[in-house]
Amino acid sequence: MTEPGAAENQDLPPIAERGAAAAPAASRRTSLLVTLVLGGLTAVPPLSMDMYLPALPQVTAALHSPAATVQLTLTTCLAGMALGQMIVGPMSDKWGRRRPLLAGMVIYVLATALCAVATNAELLIAFRLLQGLAGAAGIVIARAVVRDLYDGVAMARFFSTLMLISGVAPVVAPLIGSQILRLTDWRGVFVVLTAVGVALTLLVWRKLHETLPPERRHSGGLGQTLRTMRDLLADRVFSGYVLVGAFAFAALFAYISASPFVVQEIYGASPQIFSLLFGINSVGLVAVGQINGKLLVGRVGLDKVLGTGLAVIALAATALLLMSSGVFGHVGLAPTAAGLFVLMAAMGLVMPSTNTLALLRTPHAAGSASALLGTSTFLLGSVASPLVGVAGERTAVPMALVQLSCAILALVSFLGMCRPWQRRGESNGSTAGERTRL
Repeated sequence: MTEPGAAENQDLPPIAERGAAAAPAASRRTSLLVTLVLGGLTAVPPLSMDMYLPALPQVTAALHSPAATVQLTLTTCLAGMALGQMIVGPMSDKWGRRRPLLAGMVIYVLATALCAVATNAELLIAFRLLQGLAGAAGIVIARAVVRDLYDGVAMARFFSTLMLISGVAPVVAPLIGSQILRLTDWRGVFVVLTAVGVALTLLVWRKLHETLPPERRHSGGLGQTLRTMRDLLADRVFSGYVLVGAFAFAALFAYISASPFVVQEIYGASPQIFSLLFGINSVGLVAVGQINGKLLVGRVGLDKVLGTGLAVIALAATALLLMSSGVFGHVGLAPTAAGLFVLMAAMGLVMPSTNTLALLRTPHAAGSASALLGTSTFLLGSVASPLVGVAGERTAVPMALVQLSCAILALVSFLGMCRPWQRRGESNGSTAGERTRL
């Protein structure tokens, strides 16, 4: 019988083969509490973004700033998360996962508390940038820990499990944010986020043990880090998955950034209705992610699942563009909400598959690979954010146009660079995926 992973490694570039040989054997399964902690770390972005979304119109009025300026508080936080991952990811490959993670979480708590006392838009933008830089530690290291522990099918299923946990955050975060606004102003949102950050930091300190043993750490400095990044990007297929994930996330963030204004300003919905619709869409993402993890992974090739998800996103974005541009005449909130639901739900197929397929090729440098995955997604997301507001607050055309453009670019990257039909057996979920680690 062929050893698990052998068929896959035959098609991988030499750099991935070297890393696979160095991977440790499994000793035990992940505890439920550790799974919850990792899910909490991946929930840092939706918590930081989505609890704040219902307050955007209020922040605009309270700080006497235009909507485009206030949207920069989202953009800078996202850009900070992108840049922070490029710093923390390689650090975690050199010094282990725990120390960089704990340092990042402490700074995240302090930056979030500063956001609560910001007196003008400029200060809020600066503190949100620091919040994003520090919060990046949770995102990038959580993915690297999963790569330390799991492989193939097991990794794909674990990513789907994390989506169930972290997916609760975008469901409840806007609801919590809107309820906070009933009791206090937008500053209360950051007070609650500070408390969440403190709790998560304590859990990491007490319960998350080191997953990268000293013998697997990189001892080089900046030069070694840059060489590792170069070698990763030289892998055409890995770079293709990085771009697929980045463009798909940009389409998602175009929705996140524009939806408060589309739903509340264009269609006149209340913050509570907006939060309800946002939560329903997030439930769709989580539900499809669980269908993917429980029913599809191991039975359907990961590349087939990914391609299907990208096609659905493109179709949903096309429908949204046609509706928002008036091709079907005046449409109400319900058809637009349905289109956004389909687009969000399809992300449940795309996101776990992209992470798994990319990290399968990089077991030797999970932190750096995770950093490249995360940085690219957050950078493109930060570009998409201001583009959705270029035509003002009274049209959804820019949002739909950005989403469709990103979906097309993701499909082009998938077909032009990943070329799954050329890699027989590599991503069918039946080779390296049978090995589980901790």
